[in-house]
Amino acid sequence: MSKLNQFLSGVRVLDLTRHLPGPLATLYLADMGAEVIKIEPPTGDEARSLGRKNANGRTDFFDAIQAGKRTRMMDFTQAEDVEAFIELVKTADILVESFRPGVMDKLGIGFKRLREINPGLICCSLPGYGSGTPLSHAAGHDANYLSLAGVLGATGAEEKPYYFNPPVADCTGSLTAVTSILGALQARHRTGEGCEIEVALADVVMPLQTMTIAELNGTGQSPEREKELLNGGAAFYRIYETKDKKHVMLGSVEPKFWKAFCEAAGREDLIARQWEPTPQTKMIKELDALFAEMTLAECEEKFIPADCCFTPVLNLQEALESPYHQARQLVRKDDKGAYQALFPVYVDGEAPALRPELIEESS
Repeated sequence: MSKLNQFLSGVRVLDLTRHLPGPLATLYLADMGAEVIKIEPPTGDEARSLGRKNANGRTDFFDAIQAGKRTRMMDFTQAEDVEAFIELVKTADILVESFRPGVMDKLGIGFKRLREINPGLICCSLPGYGSGTPLSHAAGHDANYLSLAGVLGATGAEEKPYYFNPPVADCTGSLTAVTSILGALQARHRTGEGCEIEVALADVVMPLQTMTIAELNGTGQSPEREKELLNGGAAFYRIYETKDKKHVMLGSVEPKFWKAFCEAAGREDLIARQWEPTPQTKMIKELDALFAEMTLAECEEKFIPADCCFTPVLNLQEALESPYHQARQLVRKDDKGAYQALFPVYVDGEAPALRPELIEESS
């Protein structure tokens, strides 16, 4: 066990969430040593059937996202299960739930009641849309939150926006929840009181757009998709195709890196053109032609030593086997040969330990 895996030793978490955002948040809490008890409805979390079933009768995704936790089935329409849950609340530190606003109250386990039972309880809600809004009770998924926040409107090619994976709002919501919970735990050390935290997934991507919001402040205009510097509008920050139909990423934003790239490419004439207005169509075509004459191996031989923010575009298997990720050991195989993407931090020079398996309890 590493130091990371002991950070939250003695902290008990009740997890009423499903799918990805909540379970990923509680996975991180479990990684830091918290005891996480996942409460599922009698039918089980829908994630149990999302994807290929394994030898346990569950999906690989479900097992991965619930690793290190204990799970119990409870039916909140039954009084005895509500009372059993209340007993758990009495000794809990944190409750994480992802129902739509108001559902916890309807189930008879709203935060007001729970806080009367346990004044130190920290309750974190992860709804799709924030309470008290026109969309409070609307259904949504990651792409909906990104489209509503203006992210998809600035992403993709000129002809249409692109959606992408991993799901940005879901994962950012997880990290925001964990950050907020840890802050609330620190505050509770001072006051002895818990609190109610709401992290709406539709809200969490706005702070990620600080750069483009600043641009809107300065120009009075929303960024145009085809002109976006970080969306392919700039020749120095763009994906290119090689002669052998592979792809490479050039990220030479700083002038020193752009200069290093141009010198390695034998195109010193491009150095002074770095900040031409976007979209830099003419220069992009020139670099398209340059990379189209070189294989991936030739590109790596020429540009990696130049230290110009150049990388190959890898698929997942290639990434896992790359020298960098092999050296970091933050994605490792367990004793069954399954990869685990571990909590991505080192503590005192030590990587996190592998996660134990999910434990399913009968009651």
